[in-house]
Amino acid sequence: MSEEILVNVTPQETRVAVLHLGVVQELHIERAQCRGLVSNIYMGRVVRVLPGMQSAFIDVGLERAAFLHVADIWEERHGSESERQIELILHEGQSLMVQVIKDPIGTKGARLSTQISFAGRYLVYLPQETHIGISQKIEGEEEREQLRQKLHQLMPSDATGGFIVRTMAEMAEDAEMQADIDYLRRLWGSIQSRGNCTVPCLLYQDLDLSLRVLRDFVNRDTTRILIDSRETYQRMAEFAQNYTHAVLEKLQHYGADRPLFELHAIEDEIAKALGRRVDLKSGGYLIIDQTEALTTVDVNTGGFVGARNFDDTIFKTNLEAAQAIARQLRLRNLGGIVIIDFIDMDNTEHQEAVLTELKKVLARDPTRTTVSGFSALGLVEMTRKRTRESLAHVLCEVCPTCGGRGEIKTAQTVCYEILREILREARQFDAREFRIVAAQSVIDLFLDEESGSLAQLIDFIGKPVSLQVETTYPQEQYDIILL
Repeated sequence: MSEEILVNVTPQETRVAVLHLGVVQELHIERAQCRGLVSNIYMGRVVRVLPGMQSAFIDVGLERAAFLHVADIWEERHGSESERQIELILHEGQSLMVQVIKDPIGTKGARLSTQISFAGRYLVYLPQETHIGISQKIEGEEEREQLRQKLHQLMPSDATGGFIVRTMAEMAEDAEMQADIDYLRRLWGSIQSRGNCTVPCLLYQDLDLSLRVLRDFVNRDTTRILIDSRETYQRMAEFAQNYTHAVLEKLQHYGADRPLFELHAIEDEIAKALGRRVDLKSGGYLIIDQTEALTTVDVNTGGFVGARNFDDTIFKTNLEAAQAIARQLRLRNLGGIVIIDFIDMDNTEHQEAVLTELKKVLARDPTRTTVSGFSALGLVEMTRKRTRESLAHVLCEVCPTCGGRGEIKTAQTVCYEILREILREARQFDAREFRIVAAQSVIDLFLDEESGSLAQLIDFIGKPVSLQVETTYPQEQYDIILL
């Protein structure tokens, strides 16, 4: 399976696209002014303990206090329920080392854990643990045991802490695994040495996006990594030389005049990923709506007409939709609860086939997903782990005109609001004249279709009303000035 990674760098931001067989599967964007916080390690201070929620707020020096739940306090996870009462574990003013496991999302602060872990190319180091775990994606008990034994042999006799063997370790040489062990242990030593800082303080910041590409994104299917910045290419090559030597030969500097993302049509994919509608090749389409609590996906046949019968048309559309939905979840980085409304299928075998196809394509997603069967209402419920903002939240903001509703009041509705408001004002204040300042569309309506309504109001209140266009006002905004 051919996979390419494109790295587009400007002084303000780094963008990474992961392509599978030439089709964009993932987009990652990191801006210099707002880098992600996941994996950062802080020395924080407890500012508030909430026994009712079994959680605490921790000041780690960010804009909002971060959130720590009792289930994420490592030292107490294996205790009994009575021992896990957060008010018995933490107290206000207490200092503790914490790690970010979820970026701030919306109005929520970062989520924390006291279990420290950090990743190398082939291993994840768990300094507080003692066991050796193997990635669930490595199949075959014999192969898993061989990796476990290899790691035991490579670990120094005085080594402390535990490890998780990552999927990439299947192809690693002994020397590469050894280098990873040494690097991670040195890193932990340097973090511990900074522990006496003034609280709150940052002890460790994760690699920037361009270097995380080498550590986290590259796999055995990756054929090349194209980087359009010579400086970033040199940084990545130096990192690969020291820590991920096998990746070095896959790095290529792209120096052509045509922009890298434009050449591979990534800019078009970004534009499509910000829209509600996703067209399918068959003529069907998806409607994707993202809210704070969940994401809904509605599947429609559109202009697709099956060759044989209507059931066949629905089945083929749903199969294609299952593949497109899995890709869109990765591309848009949609997390949390996802509700999928496939077109209703009466055939149980068709339902099972669509569900199997959805699970198969989701299995390629590196982010953990769980899929439930069809509910009594014919909906498929699934979850996708959410650790960072979605693509839309990174690139967009709430529309100042509609406030995120996706709709605005009609000019006629605004006219009637204004008439009611003037009537209220006239009862409270003895103004000489009222002036309406509004958008062009609203003023035009007062001069045409609603001119009679305005004249009736003027007669009723016995005061003149003048009109003024404000070109900068959106349709819903207006002012009433008392003269």
